[in-house]
Amino acid sequence: MSPRTALTPILLAAALAWGCTKEEAPPQEDRTLAKLRAEADRVGKGGAASGPPARAQQADEDPDMGLAGLATADEGASDRKLRLPDSNETKHVDTVAVKLTGLEASHSVKGGKLSLTTEDQFLRVQLVMQNVGQAPAALSLDGAKLMDAAGKEYPLARDVQIAAGTRELRHTWAPEERSDVVLFFEVPPSTLDAGLTLVLPATSGDVRLALR
Repeated sequence: MSPRTALTPILLAAALAWGCTKEEAPPQEDRTLAKLRAEADRVGKGGAASGPPARAQQADEDPDMGLAGLATADEGASDRKLRLPDSNETKHVDTVAVKLTGLEASHSVKGGKLSLTTEDQFLRVQLVMQNVGQAPAALSLDGAKLMDAAGKEYPLARDVQIAAGTRELRHTWAPEERSDVVLFFEVPPSTLDAGLTLVLPATSGDVRLALR
């Protein structure tokens, strides 16, 4: 018996077996197999493999997935700039004049290689400060805080401050010295339109700047 003749019954049996499997398989299984073959063919031609469809469910099960989604959504997007208050007066912390120059809010803040994300909002407060006195003025902003309309206080967001804000919060200002200062706070989104006030410590008493 030649090799060609010997293979014929085997091929015939395989064909019969395959035919029986196809006839017995339910329609849903046929559709699933067709999708799997189409996906395998697409990937074989250089396409990217499809990811898992249940991303929303995974985010519910794992809180970190939710933060990762916020970071990804915020990545590459500009921070949301907030309108400055109509009455943006210059205030004095001892002999250092202080004026609000910028407000921005975002879920994610980058500082160097570090990225920090919150489900609330990081509020970036930019000030210009200048010693208008004739003597050096030692000033510490460690105790800076925000206060909402209900009187609830929000201290500096220390991790963000170190990563992306003004690092020297204790500084002695020479006469006429002028500089920009950036402070970061973590606040609930609802407070952004609820009468926030920046409170700065001073030897003569706290100085308050209305932000919203």
